[in-house]
Amino acid sequence: MPQEPVGVVGMGVMGSAMSTHLLGAGFPVLGFDIDPRRRAEHEARGGTVCDSAAGVAHGADVVVTSLPSAGALMDVLDGEGGLRARGRAGLVVVETSTLSAQAKRDGHGRAQEWGATLLDCPMSGTGQQARDGDLVAYLSGDEAAKKRAMPVLQAFTRAQYDVGAFGQGTTMKLVANLLVAVHNAAAAEALLLAERAGLDLNLVLTAVGDGAGGSRMLAVRGPLMMAGQYAEATATVATMQKDNALIAELAASVASPTPLFSVAAMLYQAAVAQDRVHEDTACVFGVLQRLAGG
Repeated sequence: MPQEPVGVVGMGVMGSAMSTHLLGAGFPVLGFDIDPRRRAEHEARGGTVCDSAAGVAHGADVVVTSLPSAGALMDVLDGEGGLRARGRAGLVVVETSTLSAQAKRDGHGRAQEWGATLLDCPMSGTGQQARDGDLVAYLSGDEAAKKRAMPVLQAFTRAQYDVGAFGQGTTMKLVANLLVAVHNAAAAEALLLAERAGLDLNLVLTAVGDGAGGSRMLAVRGPLMMAGQYAEATATVATMQKDNALIAELAASVASPTPLFSVAAMLYQAAVAQDRVHEDTACVFGVLQRLAGG
């Protein structure tokens, strides 16, 4: 049976991977991005390019958004050429970006004004994991809208968790990102120790990764650290800094101490000071090497 068209607005690293998997699952994908290059890439993959978010909403009942900022979300929802211009009542917007809880609430309210339902559904995973179909979705919001969104999510994620009421998806994502920040820094620290102690880092990745000290960050970013490959970023220091600020804000709002995260965050700040803001977050290994005089 032919699949119903799905919309994707925002086809950067994450959105382009999502649209690729949706196309592979047989969904016609209507796509829009403000970058002409991204639109051309979408068309080359077999997708249909629209000239605005409004055009996407005209042809799809479920629209996935993957956006860099709260401002971009508000523009997509009800700015000039936004979803509101041609969206119909009943439109479901699956909002996958990592933004503040307030931005998600503002977006939910704006969508509700014209009869659409926005779901808070951030993704856990790097850009490479998105390309590999290894994302995990944290889905929160209206129950009926969740049911409509689920087949779409299943096409580009490995697992989908219904985490409850609207906004809980963002909270879950920030908890996950706290661990990502700490585990990434811990992997870098451990690999530097291994390097300076004269161990074969290939063996370290295999042997330590197979034991109690293994982590997803060691497995995903360890090879990048070992090779010093930071230029082709799957998650930049700039993105991590944005997420770290959201984590700190959440922790302060509930008076939850985060001593390990606070120390790890200093490494990302040092990466900014070393002009690594556009590098992959694996570059904290390079930060530590420099601190060690390497």
